[in-house]
Amino acid sequence: MSLFRKKSIQTLLKESDNKGVGLKKELGAFDLTMLGIGAIIGTGIFVLTGVAASEHAGPALVLSFVLSGLACVFAALCYAEFASSVPVSGSAYTYSYATFGELIAWILGWDLILEYGVAASAVAAGWSGYFQGLLAGFGIHFPTALTSAYNPEKGTFIDLPAILIVFVMTFLLTQGAKKSARFNTIMVIIKIAVVLLFIGVGVWYVKPDNWTPFMPFGFSGVATGAATVFFAYIGFDAVSTAAEEVKNPKRNMPIGIISSLAICTILYIVVSAILTGIVPYTELGVKNPVAFALNYIGQDWVAGFISLGAITGITTVLLVMMYGQTRLFYAISRDGLLPKVFSKVNSKTQTPLVNSWLIGLVVSFFAGVLPLSKLAELTNIGTLFAFIMVSVGILVLRKTQPNLKRGFMVPLVPLVPILAVLFCGYLVLQLPAVTWISFGIWLVIGLVIYFVYGRRHSNLNGANAGKKQAS
Repeated sequence: MSLFRKKSIQTLLKESDNKGVGLKKELGAFDLTMLGIGAIIGTGIFVLTGVAASEHAGPALVLSFVLSGLACVFAALCYAEFASSVPVSGSAYTYSYATFGELIAWILGWDLILEYGVAASAVAAGWSGYFQGLLAGFGIHFPTALTSAYNPEKGTFIDLPAILIVFVMTFLLTQGAKKSARFNTIMVIIKIAVVLLFIGVGVWYVKPDNWTPFMPFGFSGVATGAATVFFAYIGFDAVSTAAEEVKNPKRNMPIGIISSLAICTILYIVVSAILTGIVPYTELGVKNPVAFALNYIGQDWVAGFISLGAITGITTVLLVMMYGQTRLFYAISRDGLLPKVFSKVNSKTQTPLVNSWLIGLVVSFFAGVLPLSKLAELTNIGTLFAFIMVSVGILVLRKTQPNLKRGFMVPLVPLVPILAVLFCGYLVLQLPAVTWISFGIWLVIGLVIYFVYGRRHSNLNGANAGKKQAS
């Protein structure tokens, strides 16, 4: 009954190869890259850039993206090694089970449940806002009571569009990973085209004077901006949750994780530089900064395309966040730490059907009823915590299992994992105290669930019991 009992990598690999009841292996490197871009480019580029520039970093928003990008690059290399060595659903949760033991794995899993759940709900609410704005352009309006989360002062009670898009994404996820990936790829191509359109048009309207003063809030503003826009990068973590459905994961997982992050980081840096060059940073505190910038320079027709790109971009983020959540529940349930119903796989589509619909219901409830603006930072602290643990895990695994077959190896160990810990640790310290308190409460709730249910129902209990009987 040790709190730190571990699951061997050989056992994890054996479980994932359980033919007939496991997830279907049908994704390639291109699918994974598109999955990563689908999760990364969305809310961050279309929404958070304005807030981060106007309130924190100013034109130095470029440096904020570089700082966040560096933290993610170092962490992504660590994820790539784990994903190629332990190609099993569950991401940081599964890696921790093999490296640190059950209690730490549960804490990481519970942490990621918060990350994906809050992120998906917040993204759905953001999608609703853009979608209603698009319909308003055609003179179509929802009744006020159905346009936003519960707020009697404004006369809103439920966000119906947010609920509807969550159910559409849930239905798509239940049709199989390949169909979901195909839909995601189409939407990603659209939004990349839209981002490139903004770059192509906006670059001619840049005024270098708008970049002065470059760092109006000092380096502390740059750091706070980096912690804010970090939300934009969390998607590559979701790529690692797909490991069990990937053909040749030892090769394709590192390609998907690293290439998607590299492409998105470059796009973020270029877009933020052009954005702050077009519009004075003091005027960027709007919900749709990219479209606003184009309206600012009189390119209204392009702004319309940007709104369409924002909707497709946020749609793919929602899809991948919910995908990651379902696979995380699948992995934790398969280990017995959550009820087994979450790991039941439909024989036809080879997807966790009950799991997907239950998560869809929960996400739709939070997206439709609760205002989530203050909870967005919880996603950041949860992700940073996971990144730190995965990076430490590489150092542990290199020492405890030096002969493990690795499809990809982090270069310059221990330097790169240490840099990942330092960068992510620095960013997590920039988050406000209320975020830490909320995160602490969430972890306490998780520990109660573990000691009341998970510890007693863990598969390792059965394994240990079997060994005792045999002896």
